[in-house]
Amino acid sequence: MSFDPDLNEEPYALEAHLGYRLTAWSEGEAMVEQPLLPHLTNRQGLPHGGVHATLLDTAMGYAGCYTGDAEVRQMALTLSLNVNYLSRPKGTRLIATARKTGGGKSTFFASGEVRDDLRELIATATGVFRYRKR
Repeated sequence: MSFDPDLNEEPYALEAHLGYRLTAWSEGEAMVEQPLLPHLTNRQGLPHGGVHATLLDTAMGYAGCYTGDAEVRQMALTLSLNVNYLSRPKGTRLIATARKTGGGKSTFFASGEVRDDLRELIATATGVFRYRKR
């Protein structure tokens, strides 16, 4: 997976607040990374499940919205998100990778996974997304 620096966008509010970043983006693929920060934990001191879901939703959305042109931005809305929580991180960073798996003119399907920087599989997901009109 690669990332064209010309496609880099300024962080939007939620991205800036939580601290995650898009680190790779190409046709049908995307990667989002999140350092494990204290404000992301639940009562047990583990990353809240909503963090995993946010990273997966974001990576899958980007995977389906690649245009290769910074001037032509495609947006999408999440219609359905199914997350499976499998393990807890042992490392210091969460890495969500996603692939567009199909779709058509108005919707697309994607799958993704979250691993930590030690390669522990933390969560998987599938989603359905609707393209927004440009």
